[in-house]
Amino acid sequence: MPDIKLPLRTERLVLRRFEAADLNAFHAYQSLPETARFLPGEAKSYTKSMESVGKYANFVFEREGDWICLAIEAADVPGLLGEVVLKWLPGRGQAEIGWSLAPEARGKGYAAEAAAALLKLGFEELGFHRIDAKLDALNTASAALCERLGMRHESTQVDKWHYKGQWATEVVYAILAGEWRARVQAKDSTD
Repeated sequence: MPDIKLPLRTERLVLRRFEAADLNAFHAYQSLPETARFLPGEAKSYTKSMESVGKYANFVFEREGDWICLAIEAADVPGLLGEVVLKWLPGRGQAEIGWSLAPEARGKGYAAEAAAALLKLGFEELGFHRIDAKLDALNTASAALCERLGMRHESTQVDKWHYKGQWATEVVYAILAGEWRARVQAKDSTD
């Protein structure tokens, strides 16, 4: 895998490594039950937030199982808005994408912009063949985001996960490198 050149910049955002200064903002939204609702773990304690920020600040992306986790901030106003992640899955050319935003950053298109930048990184720089997103079926906002990104709904797996004391149905969205390139070319030809 090639070196990842950071930060990534979009029209409105900067995607960068986490820093120690992000800890309080990270904890502020990761400690909320509403943020943790669709994440595997519980709302994060301050100690767990410190561990996560440390891990994200020092990520290494060299082999299957590694994660890229980038802090999202507005290009014109410093400050953590959330994170976007890309996990290198087992199997040739496979990855999984995800995102989480602070409540005040939701509903502004930041997750779509950050995720699109990470899809571009995954397909253009890292050479992935397929990138998917695995969601709780109740997470309709993330499902809508997947569709806006051009990802197709591939499966619904009833009662796939048992977390937070209940069974959850998993939906999987995915996009292939060729589909992504065709979408980018179509968008470029209309701009």
